[in-house]
Amino acid sequence: MSLILKGDLVAAFYMYPAIYSLIIMFSFLILHLKFQFKNGHNIILGLFILNISIIVISFLIKHFN
Repeated sequence: MSLILKGDLVAAFYMYPAIYSLIIMFSFLILHLKFQFKNGHNIILGLFILNISIIVISFLIKHFN
């Protein structure tokens, strides 16, 4: 988060590739809790799966490359 706050968006992505999708997911989660979107739970589930996939793949690439 500190790299994003400093304005270094590319370095933030290279440090932690899931940072932007996590921000989107938590933002949507907060909006869904407030406004109760019709299919919000399906979107949140998809975003959770996307984020877990990004985190696992980046871990595997960083540690086994």
